[in-house]
Amino acid sequence: MKKLLMTTAALTLLASAASGEDIKIGVLLGYTGPIESYAPGMTAAAEMAIKEVNDAHTLLGGSTVEDVKGDDTCTDAAAATAAATRLVTADHVAAIIGGDCSGVTGAVLQSVARPNGIVMISPSATSPSLTTAADDGLFFRTAPSDARQGQIMSDVLMKRGIKKVALTYTNNDYGKGLADAFASAYTQAGGAISATVPHEDGKADYSAEVATLASGGGDVLVVAGYVDQGGKGVIQGALDTGAFKTFYLPDGMFGDSLIKAIGKPLDGSFGDMGGSDSDGHKKYLDMAKAAGFDGTAPYSAEAYDAAALILLSMQAAKSSDSKVFKDKVMDVANGPGEKILPGELAKGLKLLSEGKPIDYEGASHVNLVGPGDSAGSYQVYTIKDGARVTDYYE
Repeated sequence: MKKLLMTTAALTLLASAASGEDIKIGVLLGYTGPIESYAPGMTAAAEMAIKEVNDAHTLLGGSTVEDVKGDDTCTDAAAATAAATRLVTADHVAAIIGGDCSGVTGAVLQSVARPNGIVMISPSATSPSLTTAADDGLFFRTAPSDARQGQIMSDVLMKRGIKKVALTYTNNDYGKGLADAFASAYTQAGGAISATVPHEDGKADYSAEVATLASGGGDVLVVAGYVDQGGKGVIQGALDTGAFKTFYLPDGMFGDSLIKAIGKPLDGSFGDMGGSDSDGHKKYLDMAKAAGFDGTAPYSAEAYDAAALILLSMQAAKSSDSKVFKDKVMDVANGPGEKILPGELAKGLKLLSEGKPIDYEGASHVNLVGPGDSAGSYQVYTIKDGARVTDYYE
C-alpha cells in the first residue's frame, strides 16, 4: 500500500509539472467603432494561432493558453485604457494582442503596458509616431508603419500617371500620420495636392468638406479614413455631387462593407492593404478557410502572427513573463534559424525547447526592423465589377 501511495504521488507530481501554467493573452481590438468590421477576422486569426499552440501541448511544459477580449473602440483612449487595465489587473493577461487603431494603442502603451511591464504586439496600429514612442522594449507590431504606406501610395499614383490629387484624412493620429507621410512622398515625387481637408467621424453630412476638396480640382480623391465611418461618408458625398469619381483607398478604407455600401460607382477606384503572396500567406489562407473564416479579412494575417510571436517568444525565453520574453521577440521574428510558417507552430515550439533558433516568417512574411516595426509588404488592388482585384504586391 505504501508503495502504491508513493507511486500515485509521483504520478500526480509529474502530471502537475506537465500541465504547466494557465496563460491568458489579451485580445484588445475595436469590437465597436469605425473599423468594427475588422475585429471578427482578426480575432478568429489570433484564436487559430492560440489553438494551434494548445493542440501541440508543448508550450512551457504543457501550458494552456486562453484569450480574453477587450474593446478598445478604435477611437476612445479612455475606454481603451480602461479595457486594457481590466485585462491586466483583473484577468491577469501575460501579454496583449493589440490595440488596433494608433491613437488608442499609444494610450494603452503609455498608461497600461509600460507601467505594468506588459508586451503589446499590434496587428494594425500604423502611425509613424509609434516607431519613436518610449516603450521599454515592450511594443512591437506586425503591420508596417504608415511611413512606408505613404511611399507606397505615392508610387502607385505615379505609376498610373496621376500627378494631382485631393486629400482627406480622419482627424486623429492614424489619419494625420498617414496623410503627412503620403503628402511628403508624393510632392517629392513631383505630384501636387490640390486641397487637404481633415474630416471628423460620426457626421451625417460631409458636403462642406467635399466642396473644399473639389475647389482645387484633382484627378483622384485620396481618402485616409475609416471604412465604416467618415471615409465612407466623404466618398458618398463626393459621388452624390459629382465632385470626384475615382478614389484612392489606403488600409483603413479596405473592406467589403464599403463596396456593399457604395456599389458600382466604386468601380475603378484603387488602393493598398498590407498583404503578401508568400508561401506562408498562401498556407494561412488555406488554414483560415478550413477554420471557417476569410483569411483575406483586413489584418487577420497580422493578428495570427502577433499571437504566434508572443507564444513562440515565451517558449524561447522559457517564461510567460513579459519582462523576460520581450527580449526574445526580435530573435524569434528574424532568426537566423529554421523558417516557421503558419501551421508549423508545433515545430517552432519543439525547436525552441531544444535551444535551437527559428526564423518566424508566418502569414505576413514577418520581418521586424528598428525598434520592433514590421518591414511589411502591400497588396495593390483595383475595384472591378464590385470586387477587389489584385494588381501586384509591393
